[in-house]
Amino acid sequence: MSSSNHLPVATGEATWQEPEEPTVVEPLSDPLLFDGIRSRRVLGYFVDLILIAILSVAAWFALVFAGAGAIMVDAKTQALGHVGVAIVFGLVIMAMIYAVGHVSGAHFNPAVSFAFALTRHFPWQRAAAYAVAQIGGAIVAAALLRASLGDYATLGAPLPSGSTAQAFLWEAVLTFFLMFVIMAVATDTRAVGEAAALAIGGTVGLDALFGGPITGASMNPARSLGPALVSGDLHALCIYVSAPLVGAALGALAYQFVRGEQPVRDEAPEEASVEAAP
Repeated sequence: MSSSNHLPVATGEATWQEPEEPTVVEPLSDPLLFDGIRSRRVLGYFVDLILIAILSVAAWFALVFAGAGAIMVDAKTQALGHVGVAIVFGLVIMAMIYAVGHVSGAHFNPAVSFAFALTRHFPWQRAAAYAVAQIGGAIVAAALLRASLGDYATLGAPLPSGSTAQAFLWEAVLTFFLMFVIMAVATDTRAVGEAAALAIGGTVGLDALFGGPITGASMNPARSLGPALVSGDLHALCIYVSAPLVGAALGALAYQFVRGEQPVRDEAPEEASVEAAP
């Protein structure tokens, strides 16, 4: 047998060749390849975040335009009444959850995103990005309402009917109820996820029905910030920013306690959304 290392062509004599080891390039061992993969992932992350932020702006435009708009329309025409305004708030929340919840996670409330991040169900950086988008959408909607309807009812900005302490307490409790329901449908697999929009929209409507005459039932810093900034009426704004944050945090922690969930400190937070529960 020939000692050559190649296959003879004319004689038909064959020689054994050791198969060459395939070259495997591990991403982590090749800095250039790893940088390329990392760059694509980072770029994709920011593209997704921008698209979700755009959706949040659009959703928040709809929420404030319909909700605060209902308050202004009722102040101008007396056609809706308190019950009608409360129904509008519940319905528009429900509609937007069904419309964009499967894409953006239906994060329409900075207080809710804050509570999710606090309980490690949502990353802090996304909560901040969403808050900016939500406030931006609320400001645009309030500006359009002012341009089209005038300065009725301080552009739908919530105002307390009693003392500051009473308003803070009521806003915190109303937001507690809302966050408790959201935690159930968004983080607990035993809940019926398909009914999330109904549960959350119904809770918003319920809170608005009995809490609206006391505080306006904002339960949402962005919903209060947009109309307040555009109208220039900022005297009660601190209540409507701080109380929902406190109420949402307590609602999320309370549901964790009832469920028996222990937050994991050494793992990345799982992103929660109203579409999460099956």
